[in-house]
Amino acid sequence: MTEKLQKVLARSGHGSRREIEAKISAGRIRVNGKVARLGERIDADAQVRIDGHEVQIKPEEAVICRVLMYHKPEGELCTRKDPEGRPTVYDRLPKMSGARWVAVGRLDVNTSGLLLFTTDGELANRLMHPSQQIEREYAVRIFGEVDEAMLQRLRKGVQLEDGPAKFNTIKAAGGEGINRWFHVTLSEGRNREVRRLWESQEVQVSRLIRVRYGDIPLESGLPQGGWTELSLEEVNYLRKQVKLPAEQRSFIDPRHKESKQRRFGKIRKATAKRKQQLKQQKPRANKSKK
Repeated sequence: MTEKLQKVLARSGHGSRREIEAKISAGRIRVNGKVARLGERIDADAQVRIDGHEVQIKPEEAVICRVLMYHKPEGELCTRKDPEGRPTVYDRLPKMSGARWVAVGRLDVNTSGLLLFTTDGELANRLMHPSQQIEREYAVRIFGEVDEAMLQRLRKGVQLEDGPAKFNTIKAAGGEGINRWFHVTLSEGRNREVRRLWESQEVQVSRLIRVRYGDIPLESGLPQGGWTELSLEEVNYLRKQVKLPAEQRSFIDPRHKESKQRRFGKIRKATAKRKQQLKQQKPRANKSKK
């Protein structure tokens, strides 16, 4: 039985389907020694190389779909490598052999909060597709005068440079004067959409935190820079949203489950150690530039 190359590679954790299609178009993937074509089908015995390196392809039954929740801090980039050496969201994720983490969407460098990663590129691709309309919730601090007429415009819809946009809901969440917090929801993930919606009303977003993706909230107490593995129930909730079959196995071993307090304590220590290492690296980098 043959399957499409991009589907097999996405399932095997070598990127989202969109990323793999871009690599095929750029001639970076070879199958059995020949440059791959978009839409090409392969069987289980095919030899596949990406950028000259042979990669493992896995049958569907051999792959466990894993999903991580990551609490992204401000200042981290949603890219695998930064030419300037700045920290990225991939730096702290657990290392794997024969697969890699695929981000479900992205958050800009100045936005913090919930970011999902999965080993299943097909799941990531479907979750990111605009047709899915999965609701995201953000906590946002606004600098500027906000009145009811402005909120009504943002609920009804405004015209941005890439088309109309609106918030599904807007709820006041504290603050006073010209510094107020709101919780907003929307069902798409266009670039900087939350910030651009508020900026269209001539106010400024001073803090932006994603606190929910679909029915999955940012876990209470999860430190910034920390990650936690989603349960099988949560993984299958995501798979159901995009019409993928349920996963039967979990990477989490219930026999070795730690308490949340102990697990998050370890994350805080590791995060503090990482921050200290980055501080030590900065003076060295500045010296090398002189």
